[in-house]
Amino acid sequence: MSNMIQFVANTDDLSTDKGFQFKFHCDQCRNGYMSRFQPNAMGIAGSLLSAASSFFGGLGGVENATYQIQQAVGGKAHDSALETAVAEGKQYFKQCTRCGHWVCPDVCWNASAGLCEACAPDEQEELRAQQAKATSEQIYTKTREQDYTKNFDFLDRGGLLQCPSCQTKLTAGQKFCPTCGTPNPAAKTQERFCTGCGAGLKPEQKFCAECGTKN
Repeated sequence: MSNMIQFVANTDDLSTDKGFQFKFHCDQCRNGYMSRFQPNAMGIAGSLLSAASSFFGGLGGVENATYQIQQAVGGKAHDSALETAVAEGKQYFKQCTRCGHWVCPDVCWNASAGLCEACAPDEQEELRAQQAKATSEQIYTKTREQDYTKNFDFLDRGGLLQCPSCQTKLTAGQKFCPTCGTPNPAAKTQERFCTGCGAGLKPEQKFCAECGTKN
């Protein structure tokens, strides 16, 4: 075409030899608007000639005329139909004067600012989006701080404890073997505290290191 059409960057040409139709896509979200179908008079004439050709046994001259008509689909008629469709489609899009993009008014247009949302984001939408992002990041951080495997015995160390005398399977909490009564070397030693000041004592301590009380 000789004239430049200023409209959306992405257009689907759905035209056939029967007529013209176009789908225009928002420059941001790809929502689309489909123009009304415009019948192609030459295409209709071609179909009639083709039908006549079949009826009369396939006249070569008629078939050639049909071919010539179908070849005209991409010519002036197509260009004129596109201009008409663009004029129609512009009624359903908004052009941002800052970036020049044509966008759909329902999703990508900030009516209060008179600009597309890429140039002038909606404050409430942006706030909610940032809050959701921050919440997601905080959940991730808090989750990473937790140790969810601290109580897992990956090596099954508890299952490896055995009585040194009879090899009965033991747990760390058992002080004596339930089979032969042998002390469990892995059992936790009972904690001792000073009777005078309450300070912790080691098993071998007879006097408190804090107050000197005999225990």
